[in-house]
Amino acid sequence: MLRSYFQKMKGGGQSPPRVGLGEIAWSWLGAFAGVGLLAYVNYQFIQGTGFILILGSLGASAFLIYGAIKTPVAQPRNLLGGHILSALIGVTAYKLFPGHLWIASALAVAFSVAVMHFTRTAHPPGGATALIAVIGDEKIHALGYFYALMPVAAGALILLLVALLVNNISKTRKYPEYWI
Repeated sequence: MLRSYFQKMKGGGQSPPRVGLGEIAWSWLGAFAGVGLLAYVNYQFIQGTGFILILGSLGASAFLIYGAIKTPVAQPRNLLGGHILSALIGVTAYKLFPGHLWIASALAVAFSVAVMHFTRTAHPPGGATALIAVIGDEKIHALGYFYALMPVAAGALILLLVALLVNNISKTRKYPEYWI
């Protein structure tokens, strides 16, 4: 019994094929344009206002919506729903357990995973968005529930707009696969 348990960890499938250079180039262009626009707006217009527009979890989203555009987790519903719901959950966990960050962190991520599954908005970077709401600095904590609007929703929307523009330039790419 224990042996079969550990046998599962060996894997057995094959690695996926290498991505072609054209696909890599389009993914690079999308990630550069999307994150570049977020960073430009953040550092040229928002810095010093007490708000932010760029988060590490949005960088992970950039990989999905520019580099894995056909996957369910990269679709607009998942991008926006996963981030926004997870942000709300993360802020709530922090507010309920501000003196116990270990439990707030675990609850934020676990509930985010469950809610994203339940609502069909699975977007793996959403887990990081929830965690950032808990472990972030005072600037993040001061935002409270506004964190779900800015930087989370605003940042995800900017990345989505760039994804719609860039991912549809190539004749071989189409984004999104679906909206709802």
